[in-house]
Amino acid sequence: MADSESASDPDLVPEILVGTLDDSLDFWCRLCGFDVLYERREEGFAYITRGSAHIMIEQTGIGRNWTPAELDRPLGRGVNFQVSVDSIDPLVRSLRDGGWALFMEPETKWYPTGETEAGVIQFLVQDPDGYLIRFQSSLGRRPVRVS
Repeated sequence: MADSESASDPDLVPEILVGTLDDSLDFWCRLCGFDVLYERREEGFAYITRGSAHIMIEQTGIGRNWTPAELDRPLGRGVNFQVSVDSIDPLVRSLRDGGWALFMEPETKWYPTGETEAGVIQFLVQDPDGYLIRFQSSLGRRPVRVS
């Protein structure tokens, strides 16, 4: 378990409800390289980090679940969590070696950001409950290309 004193306090930390905490921790930590910062097993809760990416995971049916409506799978419809990494290659290998299908294969994409474009190599994967995670590695910025 990581030292809770070593993490900065981000201004936004999503908390996702999951079916099984152990399955989620296996995916997020073993396959995707997150670390457990702290957990409350009796509440089915874990706070995990990877670099400056933070997320809270809570198992449904244990502790206090704040649910404004019934949870239908896949969970998290309409949202994806972007996680910046140095390289996507180790993650793609880990997920494939673990038998995990990618939702979207790796791609190179340049996004307009005004006067420049931001380049990324990225892929999407779903966690055990259907949440979409988009891992991306920066290619830097370049001037907008005029056609």
